[in-house]
Amino acid sequence: MPTTPAAAAHIDHYIDGRVDDRGAETRSEVYNPATGQVSGLLALATIQDVDAAVQSAAKAFETWSLTPPHIRSRILFRFRDLVERETDRLAAIITAEHGKVLDDARGEVIRGLEVVEFACGIPQQLKGEFSENVSRAVDAMSLRQPLGVVAGISPFNFPAMVPMWMFPVALACGNTFVMKPSEKDPTLSVELAKLLTRAGLPDGVFNVVHGDKTAVDALLAHDDIEAVSFVGSTPIAEYVHQTATAHGKRVQALGGAKNHMVVMPDADLDQAVASLMGAAYGSAGERCMAISVVVPVGEDTANALRERLVAALDQLKVGPGTLDGVEMGPLVTKDHRDRVAGYLETGAQEGAELVVDGRQTQLPGHEGGFFLGGSLFDHVTPDMRIYREEIFGPVLTMVRAQSFAQALQLVNDHEFGNGTAIFTADGNTARTYLAKVKAGMVGVNVPIPVPMAFHSFGGWKRSLFGDHHIHGPEGVRFYTRYKTATTRWPNDSKVRAEFSMPTHG
Repeated sequence: MPTTPAAAAHIDHYIDGRVDDRGAETRSEVYNPATGQVSGLLALATIQDVDAAVQSAAKAFETWSLTPPHIRSRILFRFRDLVERETDRLAAIITAEHGKVLDDARGEVIRGLEVVEFACGIPQQLKGEFSENVSRAVDAMSLRQPLGVVAGISPFNFPAMVPMWMFPVALACGNTFVMKPSEKDPTLSVELAKLLTRAGLPDGVFNVVHGDKTAVDALLAHDDIEAVSFVGSTPIAEYVHQTATAHGKRVQALGGAKNHMVVMPDADLDQAVASLMGAAYGSAGERCMAISVVVPVGEDTANALRERLVAALDQLKVGPGTLDGVEMGPLVTKDHRDRVAGYLETGAQEGAELVVDGRQTQLPGHEGGFFLGGSLFDHVTPDMRIYREEIFGPVLTMVRAQSFAQALQLVNDHEFGNGTAIFTADGNTARTYLAKVKAGMVGVNVPIPVPMAFHSFGGWKRSLFGDHHIHGPEGVRFYTRYKTATTRWPNDSKVRAEFSMPTHG
């Protein structure tokens, strides 16, 4: 275990518009995954710290909820401009704590900004409906109003993008927010909080608390929190959903995935392989939309695909994310690297063929980093752990199918249903797949079908707990309550009491 350098930065909470540097009872270590060295000491929130953030947000809600939507939008416009201006600096922070290559980190920031841009249009999104004369001299209207204090709990794999899937829409709708980022790469959320303050966001509207299960449980149980957004693994998503709903909260909890890519015999194999390399090994496979299972249809397709994948993996450039030309960086922590490596041993023991073993990747001069090369299994069967479970690393498994129907059934039988893709030149095959596959997001010759911000993101089956997908129109619905009003204004006519059900007659 590396020693903690004296110069390791303290990473603190952000409460009521400022860094909360009062000191922490307990701190955990944050690592640079490319070197394996400790880069920061993170404050872990107590129940009292969480309560301080929630109370700050509750006080701020009193005025923020009454701020006109176009004023809230202007603040988000300024925030958007600040983030765009500082994209390179923010990307460098992501690479230093997560390990993904700089281009990928920049792309993450940009995808997060797309949700900010959607949220900037909130005056249009909050427009209600009006019906005149639903009865004589009676009008009806609908309204969408903010919930109150809401919380977000985000994973390590997208320290910028996933929080920006949550808080811009929540703030635009008039809510105040408490963010709990991953303790593995927490700095980015504090930087976003500072930029929100610079953009003119009032103190207390957006707060950041760091921590572990203590902080999470405090958020899930707090009486003043109305809703919780979560992205992470399925066991934790299920726990968050059950615990928060038991405390009367609205919950959207996005869980794990085992995303399949079906490759038909008529597919362009060069395009399919290029897409697979990025989708399976980009960001070291630490994406909930990563392709972790490829399903070639027919033995000829499988053999040709395997040959091309092996050649491409031989050329995959692994190294620190700050170096030019590197395509895949380290995994986020040593424990996670070792866990993923353990699946390679498990798959081989289960009888799968380990065609390319990422444990053999050597990086002279970077022995302390949390590196693992890209790996490929063939002849995987649905009963194997490496097929059933989410590995969340640079491991691609190949499951051979003999027909389109068998491939479709394979996808539909899996417990996860986050995303999937099909590569084919036949429109009817693609249309049938789109209609019948049981997954929330589908790509046709697109390997990672993450929707744009003005659509919504979410899976099916055990990839989503709750009724709402995240961002886009679903995000607006999640972060608002629907209210209808029926109005009548006094006139000169006499009104008598009515004791039967009111009608529009």
